[in-house]
Parts: sequence; C-alpha cells; structure tokens
Amino acid sequence: MRHMTRSILVRCAALSAVLGIAACDLEVTNPNQPGTAEVLASPTDIESLLGNYYKRWHDGIYRTTGNVWGMAAVQSFENYSSLSNNCQGQRVGLPRAANDNTVGNSCEGEQKRVYFIESEVTRVASTILTRMAADGFTLGSTAQDARARAFAEFLRGLSLGYLALMYDSAAVVSPGMSSVDPGTLSGYGAVMDSAMVALQASIDYANLAVTGAYGFPLPPSWIASTTSFTKDEFIRLVRSYRARLRANVARTPAERTAVDWTAVIADAQAGFTTDHDNITSSTVGPFNSWVNQWYSYGTWHQMTPFVIGMADVSGSYAAWIAQPVSDRGSSGGFTMVTPDLRFPQGATRPAQQADFQVDFSPANGGCDAAATKCKRYFANRPTGNDDFSGFGWGWSNYNHVRFSSWRRKGDAGSATDGKFPFFTKAELDLLAAEGHVQRSNFAAAGALINKTRVANGGLPALTAFDATTPVPGGADCVPKVPVAPFNVIACGNLMEALKYEKRIETAYTHFAGWFLDSRGWGDLPQGTGLHWAPPYQDLQSRGRIGPEIYSTGGGTNPGSAPKGTYGW
Repeated sequence: MRHMTRSILVRCAALSAVLGIAACDLEVTNPNQPGTAEVLASPTDIESLLGNYYKRWHDGIYRTTGNVWGMAAVQSFENYSSLSNNCQGQRVGLPRAANDNTVGNSCEGEQKRVYFIESEVTRVASTILTRMAADGFTLGSTAQDARARAFAEFLRGLSLGYLALMYDSAAVVSPGMSSVDPGTLSGYGAVMDSAMVALQASIDYANLAVTGAYGFPLPPSWIASTTSFTKDEFIRLVRSYRARLRANVARTPAERTAVDWTAVIADAQAGFTTDHDNITSSTVGPFNSWVNQWYSYGTWHQMTPFVIGMADVSGSYAAWIAQPVSDRGSSGGFTMVTPDLRFPQGATRPAQQADFQVDFSPANGGCDAAATKCKRYFANRPTGNDDFSGFGWGWSNYNHVRFSSWRRKGDAGSATDGKFPFFTKAELDLLAAEGHVQRSNFAAAGALINKTRVANGGLPALTAFDATTPVPGGADCVPKVPVAPFNVIACGNLMEALKYEKRIETAYTHFAGWFLDSRGWGDLPQGTGLHWAPPYQDLQSRGRIGPEIYSTGGGTNPGSAPKGTYGW
C-alpha cells in the first residue's frame, strides 16, 4: 500500500531503461502516506477502514458520471445522447466505434475509473484479510472477527465481479499476497470465478458458530440502508449480488446459456424480498450521479425508440422500423400509443402530456413531492424541449422519469437525499425467470414475468407457457419486436416478454443494466464492444507495448457484437 514508494520505483525503472543506466535502488518513505503496518495497526483501525469500503466500491460505480456507464447506456439504447459528455457521443453512433484504448484516447478517464477503484477495493479487502490471518490476531471476539471477514470477502466478491463484468481481464488480488504484488492479469471468466469464491467465503464466515460481542448486524454506517443487516439479511445481500454477477458475465448467447442457472435461481430465490435501497446523500454519499443527471431534458437524456418502441400498438414503431436506420426520425419523434401503464396514456402527444408530467402535484398524478411514487415510469417530454443535434434515430418524445421524486425532493424535501433502489426485487424475479426459461420450465418463468407485467404494466397475463406462442393481446400485443428481414415487427414470445419486463423494470436502477443483459442475449447493435480493455496505463506498467495495450491477448481491440436478435 505504499503508493508513493511504488510509483517512485516504477518511474526510476523506466528512467533506467530509457537512459541505459544501471537500475536505481531508491526508496523514499513519505511520513504523510503511511504504509500497511501503520494503517492496520489496531483492531479499531481495521474496522474503520473496512467500514468505509462499501462506500468506496459504490463510488467507483455510481458516484460520478465519469465512468463507462454513459457509454454502456447509449450502446444498449438505455439512453440516447449526442453530447460528448462522458464519451456518450463517441460511442452512440451506428455503426459503432470501437472502445479505443490507445494512449491518450479521449475516453481514458471514463474507461479507467471502475478498473482502478474496484482494483483498490479488492486490494484493501485482501490486505485486511491477510492482516487478520496473523497468528493470535483478533478484533475482540470470534463474532467480531467473523463479521469483518464476511464483509471483507463480500467487498472482494463485489469488486472482482464488476471488474469481470466490464473488462476483458483484470488482476486477481487475494489474501496472503504481498501488498506490492500487482497480480497476474486473468480473463474475465477466471476473475468472475474468483468473485464467486469470495462471495461464498463471505457467506461461510457469516454462518460460523461464534461467540462474543460486535457480531451481526453490520454497523449502520457500513451500508447506509433502511435495512438492518442482520446475518440473514446480509446473506440475502450477498446472494442477490451473486445472482446478478453470475448471470451477467456472459459475453454471448452461448456463454449466457452455459451459465449455472440452477445456482442463479437458488440465489435469486434466497435474495432480497423487497427492493434493496441505499440511503443516498448529495454531500457524503453513497450517491447516484447518473440518475441525477439523466433527469435533465434535452440532449443529455432521452429514450431512443429502438427498445421502448416495442410497447407501441399504433403502427408508428412498425413504420419507424420499416425505414433504413439512416432515415429513422428524419421527420421528428413519434407518439407511441400503448396499453402499458408505465407509459403515458392517450392517443396524441397533448393527451399524453396531460395524462402525466412529473411537475404535476401528486393529486394530479405527478411526483413532484418528496417520497412520491410516479404514476408512470416515462413521460412525454414538454413540447419545445426536444430539439437536439445528433442522429435522427435518437429523436424521441420520451424521458425516463420513474425516480423524479428522488431527483427533485429526496425522501424529506432535500433533492437526491434519501432511499434509492439500487437493486429491485423485479430484477431478482426475472433472473430466476430466465433460469427457468433456460431449463424449459416455462410455467414457472411465466408466473414470475406476470408479476410486473400485470401489476405494473396492466398488460394481459401470459397464459401459454412455451418458447414460441406469441404474447396475448392480438393487434395490441406488447412487446412487438423486429423480426427477419428486420424491417417488420411481430408479437414477441415468452422470452421476449421477459426481456421487455427486465428492461422496463430495471431501467436506470443499476450500473449498465441494459448493456449487460443485451450483451448476453445477443441484442447489442453490430460492432458494439463487448467490454473494455484494462486501462492502457495498467497494461504499460506490465510491459505491454504497441497493439498489446488493446487487451490481454494483444493485437486487436476487445471483441465486438455480431448482428443480433433484432437485426441491428
């Protein structure tokens, strides 16, 4: 952990290589940057550091707009923006641009944040576990020790898991390793395997038979939530994240099929029983910068019709799909008409605006007050606020506004302060549903899909439980999806109903949600990068040069998506 010492040594070695002189032997100790022994000198020090690192994990994923979420969102049509903010504009085009990792590329700041912060979390959690493994070391009781070890392994599992989700490779740092050992780069599959081992170790530590004070529940400051994390609730937390990570690491439909769906189903069923929230704070965190930012009208956020258009029953989406991509939206956005109650209702744009706007009072169906559930998840944006520069196919009259109350007033009147759902129960149900589809247990899948399809969407329940029957509704079926030759649409089947529900119910609730699902389902537009390479700075420090900085294998950019399910 002596970062200044290591950086001086790295620079010295590089200088030696350039000048052709003997290697330096220089170590300078900075008294203002203590090393491992000083930081972890006492049980109080260890718990203080450990208790801050869930928030640090959160900071890498949610705290700022400056990471890969913006790119992932526009690449999967969860968002549309033509702005260059956070590299959305650089990645939004069709055909897709590669996830460039060249030295000095304009997106390097966004591309490295998750990698470096989650690697830091892995390192700190592993170092704490190493310190606790010393002979005779205890925090005070076996209960307190087990709680700390369970939490540290949970942090290792989360951080390694997200490295595996977003990057083609990463270094696996484990307890017992030297604090200056950078670890060997491993492919995303091996990194996820290590995450799974860590999460199981977390559960095992939580289940130990222990005695003494300061065991579970977790101190409230470790995870700011309305949930008290007793042992059982903590295990639900671990198993929920394990279900998400295990399912979403897949880069292709073949890899998604090969997921251990029995394990995903078991974890999902043993996970949260309601939405999991964090209590956000605009000043001290944890926070959710992307949801905060996406509630701005204009070019920062709107919903391109590619996916949400599947809810339309008016024929407008069908006409839009019938055009070449370059012609779509050339005459402006279109008004969707849908029986899905999560969208504004009415046959015209004025009618939909009258049906629901976020600045209406709650009595009129709006959600402008604190802790108020929005009547709809989407709003037809105010006329005159939809002019933008960019690709015509990005033009839309619709914004996602489900969490507008949190954005405007939080829980008690303070904007963006209060509980926010970072993991919905619907996501767990639909992870289990996908597992049932993969195992051809269509009736079990249908029952889970119907939970949100009927209660939240007001759509007719699925009653045909197989892989081919179109969803009910006839001409008014939802979803309608592009089918070969991909300039026409047709009613989707049970799996398409699942995918539709997953997208609508998880939009803007978690990091890169649509991207991760669409990648595994084979729904990303052709040429979309399947992941990002480790930041070139890390690869260079490992001796990679030239084309090798594109990925661990070297020579080419990280893989990209072929033409997929919907023909785009």
